[in-house]
Amino acid sequence: MSGQGDPGPFGRKRLARLRGRLFHLWFLLRRPMTLGVRAIVTNEAEGTVFLVRHTYVAGWQLPGGGVETGETLVEALRHELVEECNIEMRGAPHLAAMYYNRAASRRDHVALYVVSDFRQTGPKLADREIAEAAFFRLDALPEGTTRATRARLAEQFEGLARSPYW
Repeated sequence: MSGQGDPGPFGRKRLARLRGRLFHLWFLLRRPMTLGVRAIVTNEAEGTVFLVRHTYVAGWQLPGGGVETGETLVEALRHELVEECNIEMRGAPHLAAMYYNRAASRRDHVALYVVSDFRQTGPKLADREIAEAAFFRLDALPEGTTRATRARLAEQFEGLARSPYW
């Protein structure tokens, strides 16, 4: 039996739904669009690309992350590569394409860069965010490489027509 201040299980569900709707509305007003960066870090001489496997989502992916308020795309890319890969860009990255990431949300966009002038300061060891990270030959990508990652690599290296969608 519910106490006087306890709304009971059905009331708690309604309150949880209301809180969720209010949070969603606040998010839409506060962040009407999200923007991310990803990188094809490539050693073209060896025919390899750098991929990461996160601890919180399945599959091997291109490294990257979100762009924070007040941060440029290249600044975001620079710090994500250091955090996820131990890779420092030496030269300017090349903006390959912009994508609409409709799978993530109706408001998410991703800038894809190609980074070929870099220095890796050491192997990337597993941490709270990255389970594994390494260079892979383009003709020997690891099992579990995501569909989007394979598509972006095919667009870049095999001449596949670029999709507007991530």
